[in-house]
Parts: sequence; structure tokens; C-alpha cells
Amino acid sequence: MSLLRRPPVRVAMLLSAVLFAAAVLGVGLVRAAFYEPPSRAADTVAVADAPTQTVTGLCGAVPVSAPRELRGMWLTTVYNIDWPSKPGLPQEQVRSEYLRWLDLAVAQNHNAIFVHVRPSGDAFWRSDYAPWSNWLTGRLDGADPGWDPMAFMVDEAHKRNLEFHAWFNPYRGTQFAPDGAGTDLSKLPANHPLVVHPEWRIAHPSGPKGRFYYDPGNPEARQFVEDAMLEAVAKYDVDGVHFDDFFYPYPGDGKGQDFPDDVSFAKYGKGKSRADWRRDNVNTLVREMKQRIAEVKPWVKFGISPFGIWRNGGEGSDTNGLESYSAIYADTRTWVREGWLDYIVPQLYWTIGFDKADYAKVLPWWAKTVKGTGVQLYIGMADYRVGEKGDWSDPAELDRQMALNDKFGVQGQVHYSAASVRDDKLGAAGRYRAKHYAAPALLPRIARLPAAPPAAPRITAATRSDAGPVTLTVADGGGTSWALYRTANGSASLVATGRAGSAVTDPKPPAGPATYCVSGLDRSANEGPLSSPFTTAG
Repeated sequence: MSLLRRPPVRVAMLLSAVLFAAAVLGVGLVRAAFYEPPSRAADTVAVADAPTQTVTGLCGAVPVSAPRELRGMWLTTVYNIDWPSKPGLPQEQVRSEYLRWLDLAVAQNHNAIFVHVRPSGDAFWRSDYAPWSNWLTGRLDGADPGWDPMAFMVDEAHKRNLEFHAWFNPYRGTQFAPDGAGTDLSKLPANHPLVVHPEWRIAHPSGPKGRFYYDPGNPEARQFVEDAMLEAVAKYDVDGVHFDDFFYPYPGDGKGQDFPDDVSFAKYGKGKSRADWRRDNVNTLVREMKQRIAEVKPWVKFGISPFGIWRNGGEGSDTNGLESYSAIYADTRTWVREGWLDYIVPQLYWTIGFDKADYAKVLPWWAKTVKGTGVQLYIGMADYRVGEKGDWSDPAELDRQMALNDKFGVQGQVHYSAASVRDDKLGAAGRYRAKHYAAPALLPRIARLPAAPPAAPRITAATRSDAGPVTLTVADGGGTSWALYRTANGSASLVATGRAGSAVTDPKPPAGPATYCVSGLDRSANEGPLSSPFTTAG
């Protein structure tokens, strides 16, 4: 590209932004940023073989149904991309900003949030394994902010009946200087694990623009990283453990240098090729995390959001792009086939019709890959790309992609990132909300998780406020959350959900009498029997 040799101002600004994205998110997203999709083909969409999940039952004699899908967004803390807006803010401002993100999630009819709590070997909780995150405190010395953000985050999410998925980067130990410590040990606290255990750390790339990694090939380092993440599972009431795709670095992260793991490969390689050994190391982390999470809290879900291409051609997808299998040693298909995950969220950050990775071709490959495995398929949606040239300049692109998701039985979406959902460029987020998230949805059930659906509750009374909402008095039942259905035209639809203990309220009831049923759900979204119908006086 000749323009990159002598960039004019606008190109230089774009290049600067993309290089920043590379530092934060990896070359996979940067490649996506330069994709230029061709015209959309008219016949690229295959018909799905599985419908979107629904809940069925009876409210008296009236059939009941509700969508079952996960709806969430990634709340990114590294480099303060989403939250907190700046490092070192007062506790009150950090808390109020977080609550506004939850308000956004509720307004979008989301039912989950994915919060970046370990972006780079640090922690958004008081940890025995990692220093406090400088993206929270504004300091690299591990100073305690004097409060417990994790407890606050989980509790406030649950008050709004949002699942809280704790998002971890397992192996990144620092971020690039000057905002992060880079490879300058003097910027780290003296008790930092990578200072105390030099055999665990790898600097990559070499030179002043590198960062530290925990060595994925060192079993002690891997055990420590697992322990650090499991500490949060044990201490807090999280609903899920979530990774993105940062295990070994993307090729572009190394500026042409291979990851320097010669010492651990010589010690632990056991005759394998370097590539197979690295894949085995990542596989071991994934397998062990699934096992260990289940031992600590069997109800906690484990999921990963990998780059959207496993391999090109053959048994892989009809694509021609970077492969997670060979480029970053992430054998995502094996994780699914072996059942080491409860859910997978491939990042399909391309348009329908894009030649190197057509959304309409990659999506069915993933749907086929998860079929029969018990692993749920959610899709990582590229809200951040809306407004780019080409097909991303069409505000209906995400809407079309989500319509395809429905056809292929996808069980939910996670949107990258929260700021992009909030900013709603071109009205794209408002468009897909109106078409796909207009009503609330229950979370998908995961059959392998513990099930204890509660008994049928009873509606004993109803009151209507001057503002219009109807609040029901509900007895018995129990469970972790509730679902409220209202009948109309011979069927009953989901109108509201909430956490157990919160008021059971229909926010927008019709004028006059209305008939309701309510049910309880357990921690794994298994629904118990519905109450008997209750008709309000109007």
C-alpha cells in the first residue's frame, strides 16, 4: 500500500488509531478494520435447521411463549476504552459511571454483561495473586483504592437481573508503556508475581515497546494464572468466567518476532512440534479451567470468545483469513467437541458478502460445529465497526446479521463494545433493538449445569400506580429470578423479568383489566411451573 509510506493527515490519523487498536485488541481486529467488503451477494444465506429457543407452557388454558437468548455487551476496562472513563477517578464517580452502563443494558433489554476484570495480569478486586488494576487506580504500584469494585459490580448487575460474566485475559502480564508498565520491572510493585518469579515471564516483542506475558508453556505459571482467576470465582457471586482470544500473541503483536518461549519449549516440549505444543498448552488451560470452575461453583458458566476463523477450507470455514488454529494456537473446534466450554462467542466481525470471511458462510460453519455438543453458540457482534466505509456504512448490516443468527438457531449475541452500543452510530443499535430486542428475553438453559426449578408461585393481589405500572403481590415459589407473562389475543407473552425479591411489575400494562401468570427460574435459567392466572380489576 503506497499510501502507508507517505500517509496524508487523514490516513496517518487512521493508522495511528489502528496501531492503538493493535496494542489493545490484537491484530485480528486490526485486520478487520481494513477489510473492504465487496457488493453483497443475493443468495449467500442458507436456511437454518434450528429455530430460536422459546419457552412453552400454559397460563390457565392460554399458551405461553418467550424468547430464550443471551443478550449482552462487553464492558472494556483496558486503556479505559469503556469504563472507568479515566484512571484514578473517585469511588463515587466510578460507581455512578458503572450504573449508567447497567442502565444502558436494561434499556437495550439485555440480560447479561461481560466486564473486563483482569485485563493484564491485574485485578478489579482485592487479590492475593494480582495487583490492583491501574485502569481503576491510575497507579502501577498496586495501591489499594479502599473499596471493593467487584462486589459492587456483581451486586448491582444482579439487582437488575443481569448475569455478570467476569472477563479475564489469562496470560497478559502488563500493557505497553507509557500507560502500562511495558517491560520495565521498576514500574511494577516489588511483590508482583512476574518480579518474584522471573521464570514465569516472557517479554515480547523485545525492546522498549514490548509487554510481559505469563508463559503459557510453564506449568507453574499456568497453575498460578488459573488460581488467580478462580480466586474471583470463589470470592464473588459471578455467573460466568469469560475469556477472549488472547492466549499466545497475534503475529502482528510481535513486530515480526516469534514468541520467545525457547526455554519452556526445551524443558516441556517432549518431542512435539512447537505449534502442537503451544496448542496443547492452551488446550490444557481451557480444560483445567472448566474442571476447576465446576469444582468451586458448579453453576458458574465458562465461555470463550475466539477469533471467528478456526481454519480455512477443508474441515474449516469457507474463508481466507487469519486462522486461530495456526496463528495464535487456539484450537477452538476441539474446545467445543470436547465439551470444555458451556458457551462459545466467535467474533464474526465481518459483513455479509465480504470475500475473505463472509458472515453468511462463517456463521453456518459455527452452527454446524456446536450442533449436538451441548455447547451454546452466541455471536460476537461488531457494533464498533458501524460507520466504516463499504457495507458497514449501512445501518441495517447488524440487523441483517442478527436475522441470520435467528435462522441458524444462534442462542444469543454479545456486542463489542459498550461504548458502541451507547453511541448508536447511524442508529444501528436502535434499529436492531427495535427488531430483535423489543421485548425481554429469558436466558438460554444449559443442560449440563445444575437444575432446581422452583415451585409454582401464587399471585395474591395487584396494585396500579398513578404512573401506570401494575405491581403484583407474589407468594411462594422461590428461585433466583421471576418471569411475568400477560395474556392477550389467545396467548401469553413475557412482559418483564426480575431478580427474586424485587417487585413483580408490568411496566406498560394495557388500559383496563389484564390477566397475568408468573413463574420462578433457578440459577441456570430452568423455569418452574407457572402460577394460576390472576386478572386485575383494571
